[in-house]
Order: sequence, then C-alpha cells, then structure tokens
Amino acid sequence: MSTSIASLAVPQCAPLATAAPEETNIENWYSLLTRPRHEKIVAQRLEEKGVTTFLPLVTEVHRWSDRKKSVQVPLFGCYVFAKFVPNRTERLSVLRVEGVFGLVGARGEGTPIPDAQIDAVRSLVEGQLPWSSHPFLKLGQRVRIRSGALNDLEGILVSRNGDRTLVISVDAIQRSIAVRLEGYEVEAV
Repeated sequence: MSTSIASLAVPQCAPLATAAPEETNIENWYSLLTRPRHEKIVAQRLEEKGVTTFLPLVTEVHRWSDRKKSVQVPLFGCYVFAKFVPNRTERLSVLRVEGVFGLVGARGEGTPIPDAQIDAVRSLVEGQLPWSSHPFLKLGQRVRIRSGALNDLEGILVSRNGDRTLVISVDAIQRSIAVRLEGYEVEAV
C-alpha cells in the first residue's frame, strides 16, 4: 500500500519557534507537532513509553442530521505537550512515535515551554471555567490574579467589549486562550 505525498504534508499550524535549546539533564515541556486528528493517539503512545504528556481537551457538541453528541477535542489542534530530558536519545524516542511530525522549535530540537504556561492552561481547562480562544499576543500588561479559584494565575490583561479578560499564552506554539475576570482581583506582575 502506497502513501500519497498529500497525506504526509505538515498541517498549517503556528510557525516554528526560533531559539534552540541547550542539552541538559533536566526534564522540560516541549510541544510536538502532530498529524491532524492524531493528538490523542500520539499522547497515548507517548504515555505507553513512559513519557509524561499533557493534551488539553475540551468538550464540544457536534451535530449530525439525526443526532447530537458531546465530543472531547484537543484545545490546540495538531499539538501535544510532552515532558522529557532534551538529550538525543529521548528526543529521538519521542520523534519516532507514529503521528509525530517534529518538535516545535529551531532545527527540530524543540523550544522548552515554561512549567507556568502549562500549569496555567491546565488550571483553566480543569477548572471548567468559561473561556474562548484568543489571538496570540506579544504585547500587553502581564497580570497575576490575587483572589478566588484562579489565585496566582498569570497572563496578559486585555479588554474585549468592555470586559476585563486574562489571556494565557503558550509562546512556543503561539496560541492563547482567554478567560473573563469578572469578580477577580488582579495585580501587575
């Protein structure tokens, strides 16, 4: 059975980052670019190899002509986060998983993602708060929430339609999500 070139094409996702990591013995989070709709199976295969993964999932209602069904889909399509030591052996082990196109970063070596960014996304997804996708922002005021369920969460404060919104960004994949800050006390970082 032959595979067509079109089925191997890299999906149009965020541009790859430019900084190359230094090889260390410390585990870091990295973003893996996957084939479209292969995020769950890639995460499962990595877990089977003993690699810590994070695949933020959200529930969407899909409608067909005869029914509606709640389906869990990846928050960031084409991406899975994996935590591993960035040495040659572990990097190759991760890259050899079927469905993985590569690491997001310079020269295919990957750019480390700060734990705080992964923790912020995890807090929002697990907290089941109302949120929405948001364009990636480079500029803006960094703030920290100082009260409530989101205490100590950091992000960028923006205003949308008169509402205060906190934007949580994952720099390596240039994706962001936003949550309304109604009732939360915030301070500049």
